[in-house]
Amino acid sequence: MIARLTCGSLHGVDAYRVDLEVDFSRRGIPAFVMVGLADGAVREARERVQSALRASGFRLPPARITVNLAPADRRKAGSAYDLPLAVGLLAACGILAPEKIEGWVLAGELSLTGEIRPVPGVLPLALLARAEGAKGMLVAPEVGEEAAVAEGLEVFTPRTLGEAVAFLAGETVLNPCVCAPPRLEMTAYPRDFSEVKGQEHAKRAIEIAAAGAHNLLFIGPPGSGKTMLAQRIPTVLPPLSFEDALEVTKIYSVAGLLGNRGLMTERPFRSPHHTVSDVALIGGGALPRPGEVCLAHRGVLFLDELPEFRRSALEVLRQPLEDGMVSISRVARALTYPADCMLVAAMNPCPCGYRGDARHVCTCSPAALERYRAKLSGPLLDRIDLHVEVPAVPHEELQTPASKRPGTDSASMRERVARARAVQTRRYAGTPCRANADLCGAMLDEHCALDAECRQFLGLAAERLALSARAYTRILRIARTIADIEGCPSIELPHLAEAVNCRVLDRERL
Repeated sequence: MIARLTCGSLHGVDAYRVDLEVDFSRRGIPAFVMVGLADGAVREARERVQSALRASGFRLPPARITVNLAPADRRKAGSAYDLPLAVGLLAACGILAPEKIEGWVLAGELSLTGEIRPVPGVLPLALLARAEGAKGMLVAPEVGEEAAVAEGLEVFTPRTLGEAVAFLAGETVLNPCVCAPPRLEMTAYPRDFSEVKGQEHAKRAIEIAAAGAHNLLFIGPPGSGKTMLAQRIPTVLPPLSFEDALEVTKIYSVAGLLGNRGLMTERPFRSPHHTVSDVALIGGGALPRPGEVCLAHRGVLFLDELPEFRRSALEVLRQPLEDGMVSISRVARALTYPADCMLVAAMNPCPCGYRGDARHVCTCSPAALERYRAKLSGPLLDRIDLHVEVPAVPHEELQTPASKRPGTDSASMRERVARARAVQTRRYAGTPCRANADLCGAMLDEHCALDAECRQFLGLAAERLALSARAYTRILRIARTIADIEGCPSIELPHLAEAVNCRVLDRERL
């Protein structure tokens, strides 16, 4: 007898259909054969499944068992096939009626005692099941809420293989898992920009970066507050839309980092250590997984002590920063992960950290400074829109109580950022652009048009600062964002001047 049921496999952050077929024949020498490009974890399912079946009270007669995973030309990986394989075996040998499993999608790993364990990527599998018009889906209880994010699909969470079989046979009743309606509202963060003493210029740069989704680099001595500023950037970003939240949740689901959560409603903030490997930062590996830049999708990727990162790791960021996605090519397949994040980096002005600090003497030689700056390539710095100096805060300002210290807080910054983002949403409706940072080509010419005075100023700045074409267009995008914050329909000279002032590393070429 042949039993068929539906499951799925992951390709990037999406899933594709896999048909699992089980042929149970009492003719011939008893054997167990699995075909369909199954990797080691899938082939090992045989031992787990047989032990789980025995522990659950099921006894399979000796037979020649052939398992096929179609399509046979695409590699299958992971332990999500344990549960569908066990159910398929029971249906093929007649213990469970084959018609009982039709239309169901199953995903789960089995323990030797028959317990159903969670597997990564359940949300993409649930979205696939919904698209296929499945009756419902069976997964582990720990990931039930995650699968239930796919509205319109009934999700059931049996704890054991025996409970799953009884449910499919109609011998027991399970309540469908219900995901709480997502609340895509502004999250109450424990941090606030009002806690940052001084650094109003840096806060202004953060506001510009957040309003236009620009990349940002802080340059300042140790203890000037660079990390403190970066950690508070999510407090001024607008809430995620449902589509964006679904994208982020799929990435974390595939990476196995979602935990016992449903839809992710907070923008990610990732801060990898400077010893991170190229693969951990960008993604990939023998079994490709999303890297830090992908996990920061629609959020913030913070790289502290930027020059301390390996040069090779930083250079692989060029394409994601430009295209908003990561392409991982292998001989057998090519994957694409979304990676549209806001890069925020921090660095010292020199190896000792005190160049330009009036309170300390810099001990770095010109050669040491040159070697330090050479760790960051020109093409990488060109892809960072704003370079901002963060000087040390005077002791007098540090000693001033918060109640007596005027300063910008997250609420006021968030209001201006939201207003600017709303302008951009209306302006770019129906286009591939989401924010000013995405402007290019004809759209850049249309929305960043300059009058004669502005063209003359920007041309002189480009000549004196030896700006590359990429740096030139980034100044235009920053100026467009500043104009949006100020509520101006067109770019004016003060907006351009502030945009040029936000490119510290370009000004140092003078």
